Amino acid sequence: MESNGKQLSIFSLGGINEIGKNMYVIQYGDDIIVIDAGGKFPDESLLGIDLIIPDISYLEENKDKIRALIVTHGHEDHIGGVPYLLKKMNMPIYATRFTLGLIELKLTEHRLIGDSELVSIDSESNLTFGEIGVSFFKVNHSIPDCLGIVFQTPEGNVVHTGDFKFDLTPVNQEHSDIHKMAEIGRNGVLALLSESTNAERTGSTPTEQIVGENIEEAFMKAPRKIIISTFASNVSRVQQVVEAAIKTNRKLVLLGRSMVNVVDVAIERGYLNVPEGMLADPKEAMNLPPEKVCILCTGSQGEPMAALSRLSTGNYRDAEIHPEDTVILAASPIPGNERDVSKIIDNLFQLGARVIYGSGSSTGMHVSGHGYQEDLKLMLTLMRPKYFIPIHGEYRMLHHHRLLAESVGVEKGNTFIIKNGDVVDIENGAARQTRRIPAGDTYVDGVGVGDIGSIVLRDRKQLSEDGMIVIVLTMSKSERKMISRPDTISRGFVYARESEDLLREINRIVEKTVNDLPEQDKSQWNVIKQSIKKSLGQYLFTQTKRKPMILPIIIEI
Repeated sequence: MESNGKQLSIFSLGGINEIGKNMYVIQYGDDIIVIDAGGKFPDESLLGIDLIIPDISYLEENKDKIRALIVTHGHEDHIGGVPYLLKKMNMPIYATRFTLGLIELKLTEHRLIGDSELVSIDSESNLTFGEIGVSFFKVNHSIPDCLGIVFQTPEGNVVHTGDFKFDLTPVNQEHSDIHKMAEIGRNGVLALLSESTNAERTGSTPTEQIVGENIEEAFMKAPRKIIISTFASNVSRVQQVVEAAIKTNRKLVLLGRSMVNVVDVAIERGYLNVPEGMLADPKEAMNLPPEKVCILCTGSQGEPMAALSRLSTGNYRDAEIHPEDTVILAASPIPGNERDVSKIIDNLFQLGARVIYGSGSSTGMHVSGHGYQEDLKLMLTLMRPKYFIPIHGEYRMLHHHRLLAESVGVEKGNTFIIKNGDVVDIENGAARQTRRIPAGDTYVDGVGVGDIGSIVLRDRKQLSEDGMIVIVLTMSKSERKMISRPDTISRGFVYARESEDLLREINRIVEKTVNDLPEQDKSQWNVIKQSIKKSLGQYLFTQTKRKPMILPIIIEI
């Protein structure tokens, strides 16, 4: 192939070496296409942070080249960052009907819906953006309307699988388009980007139908009210709950904002069938016999403010859990959430509930939406890529996926395990990874986006662990000396009434530090503050082995 001075570039701004905030980019010449714009929920070390989204500084610098945002499906780790991306730069969004419904909810909440261009696509759509053609194929996952994407570039075809598994008997009849995938493979795939979430798990992902049978059996055996918690976005699971409730003559109550929103979108767009009159509000359900009620709620991951957590502590205003009620957790804990989920389960047992919980295989109440090793090998075999880039997973998952690729014929050395920001450049059919672009995390805190950095987080951590001491000094403006003794306020460090000797010594050290300063330094408030922090910090660590935040405040009179 003769060089035209352009190259194909593939990189990730989020979703590699992590689970969450997926964002991938395909660029050929002056045409950029963004795939997904996800968010990730913070762990407990990121105090006060509401959401983590990708650093999009590269996209901001090249916003004139961006042709589209294409969204593979409607999970939070693929759409959670969409409003924040659109606030920085406007671009058309292409997604399936159900995915667009969920995106519209977010854009309405952020007051962006009027300025956004939303384009509905399906597996038969064909698009062109500059020199890049785009087509799609249907994949099966744990949410309706999921797509894989094929990018036709002058260098060759690049395939992004989206999140997928091969369920040959899907509840929603949305079969993976295996024939189309095979045809894509026969036409030649230069590079394959394939998700790696379950690359460590042997075998094939079980079918969703197993879950429906087990839910139905649990409903038959339940003597009183049923409370079932699952991912709101798993519409197939919600449909299974609806079917079981119909067979056991129960009214269905929805608790949790995301559950209500997703079910509304699914019913409105024809992805969920709920008989008229079956849905009941919580107050109405309180007056029904308990054996006639099923509550479907959010909170399967132990989120403290979600419905299940509040039910488990008796803090939900319109619903309660009583002894002999049956609680079903129809989801496996995402790594990192196990402790929060365990706490809820303990609370439920203390209320006297019958609790069905545990990993999906042990209870039969959940199967993964991500392909196991045999599913991943099937995708690789169908696509037969020259180059392979495992995505959507932590490093060990990417590593196992590379081994799977090599086992089915991908040449050694043709797999790129990259980090967010690493760029794979392909020119004249040859791929290399030699450069990086800016990539990382952007923190959302309230209405602030990107204004919280490592220094602020470090301060929050220090405050949460060792507390703070405020030293208030009253200084004479003319004479440059203290007018009265320092006033010391402790918050989260020591209890003042029980630590009077320590606080007296703190005041003495502050006075001595200020009085011992050279005359020229007594007029420089910054020098005074730094001197107090240094002398007091050393003393407090010696006495208490703690490092509280020390905040000197100087009042001039």
